[in-house]
Amino acid sequence: MSKKIDFVIGMVFAIATIIFILLFITNDAFFNWAFERHHNILSWYIRPLFIIPMVIFAFRKSYTGIFASIFALFTSMFWFPAPAANDPQVIEFLAFEMDYLKGDWTAQKIVISLAVPLFFYMLLTAAWKRNWKWLLGVIIGAAVLKVIWSIVFSGEAGMSILKPALMGLIVCIGGLSYYFIKHKRTDKNSN
Repeated sequence: MSKKIDFVIGMVFAIATIIFILLFITNDAFFNWAFERHHNILSWYIRPLFIIPMVIFAFRKSYTGIFASIFALFTSMFWFPAPAANDPQVIEFLAFEMDYLKGDWTAQKIVISLAVPLFFYMLLTAAWKRNWKWLLGVIIGAAVLKVIWSIVFSGEAGMSILKPALMGLIVCIGGLSYYFIKHKRTDKNSN
């Protein structure tokens, strides 16, 4: 694929992601429908896995791959059916998240929420520049901050994300390590 076509398709996914987020925040029926499905904790486990293709596509400098992965990450919250039963901590934590997203947007909340695009920027920049130490730091830092944020702001219910966050962190580091070790060997063999 040419760089121009890659960029155009990437921007289509970026715009689709922005439209999804705006629809999610402004349309109560869609918001509630998506959160019903987000109660299925499979979506909690799958979301961090999109970091792997995001990083690989940034490494390859593919806008289509990067923004398709980001779009998939955001929309994966409703890929699974609503569960028949839920852990009470999951229900409490998601009620907190729903209130957080639908509540008043104070200056503090805006600043805290800017951590999400900052995370994507730092993650993609580290991968694009092939700075593995920075990349590892961003991934670990994001997981730790997500857990801390969840516990500080939602109390004990925030502990419900601990297992998915740790599993996601382990799989991301393991998957990316495998990819980069394999890629490094391929580069050495082709020289």
